Amino acid sequence: MTGKPVRIPVDGMSRLAPRFRRGSAAVARVLALVLLMAGLSTCGEAAPAEPLKLGLLTYISAGSPQNAQDRQRAFELAVAHLNEAGGVFGRPVATAVGDTALDPDTAVAEARRLIDDEGVHALVGPSTSANALPVAEQVAGPARVPLISPSATSPSLTDAADDDFFFRAALSDLAQGPVLARIARQRGFENVGVIYRNDLWGRGLAEAFEGAWDGSVRSVASEPGQTGFAEALRESAAGGAQALIVILFQTEAITAVREALDRGVYDRFVLGDALKNTELIEAIGADVLAGTYGAGTAVQPDSESSAAWSAAWLDAYGEPPKGSYVREVYDAAIALALAAQAANSTDGVAIRDRLRSVGVEPGQYVVAGPEGVARALETLAESGEVIYQGASGTLAWNADGDLAQGHVGIWRFTADGRIEEVEAVPYPS
Repeated sequence: MTGKPVRIPVDGMSRLAPRFRRGSAAVARVLALVLLMAGLSTCGEAAPAEPLKLGLLTYISAGSPQNAQDRQRAFELAVAHLNEAGGVFGRPVATAVGDTALDPDTAVAEARRLIDDEGVHALVGPSTSANALPVAEQVAGPARVPLISPSATSPSLTDAADDDFFFRAALSDLAQGPVLARIARQRGFENVGVIYRNDLWGRGLAEAFEGAWDGSVRSVASEPGQTGFAEALRESAAGGAQALIVILFQTEAITAVREALDRGVYDRFVLGDALKNTELIEAIGADVLAGTYGAGTAVQPDSESSAAWSAAWLDAYGEPPKGSYVREVYDAAIALALAAQAANSTDGVAIRDRLRSVGVEPGQYVVAGPEGVARALETLAESGEVIYQGASGTLAWNADGDLAQGHVGIWRFTADGRIEEVEAVPYPS
């Protein structure tokens, strides 16, 4: 049975609110959660006196509008599924949102506001590596608040001085770089140019690509926010490059690709993970970019969890997401909530210390989506253990907070302007 649409307010923003399915076990869950609301648990300990509050720290006013909208929707969907199941500790999960505006200083200030003023117990985000590093080292680590970035992929984050409070739900670019090189080789290129964003993410991915590339390459840095690329394009192509590897954010990439085509410098491209949405092909044209390949996030093939999540997303929003790292946002929010439930605490250290246990053996296998989330919360409330198989993949974190396994996707633009998934490359391979 499908319930009526409800709105999940996130920091005063009005958005399309998802609809949810109510399982047959709802009555039993509600009864169990009533006991928790009364301050009881199966282990005899009092439930926390306050509800869990999750913060979303992402770009909103700058960056890709598709990514921004879909990542906020994914956060809202996760919280809605948690609350549909009765919440954490039998109380609704509360939320707050911060806008990084793609600026590290703003990200730090917003992280402090979310923790100090809004009182969040855990954070999803930031979205970019350049923002994630200072937030992890200057704010979350010292405040002892766990955070999971859905999309910060720079290898440098492995060594962040975060006191083990920073995790990520996406693979490091040490996994993506070799796949980007593989795509270029498979397309028949032997000599390429690279334009990369001169920040933590761009440098890291460019270095990972070059380390796996066995052909000729000439790489050129582009400063964040750069508006003209004529000189960088000429320099990258000076060695006779056959194609351009584009490691830029959306707005920058649209300008760079358009200039490359208009000036006749390049007509073939390979795209980094930040460009895995339809904004570039919509801006440049499907007749030009159809058949262009890129690397990016991918789900495990034949994943029951991914299928359940996709069904829940369509039920809520009516169309598939167009942005990148959307499932990872959902998984980050769910993992933090499950860790809090497992710890029976909103304390940051307690949540952090249970994060690594909610996605690996031993425990009951549970998937994404409303039914799986409800089952996970119920099992944890009864002092059981769960193996949460995320919508994006397995959440098996190593000692550095990096994913120990996963998949990197190979995708391409189609003639009708869509993104077609070509292959999910396992990591480690």
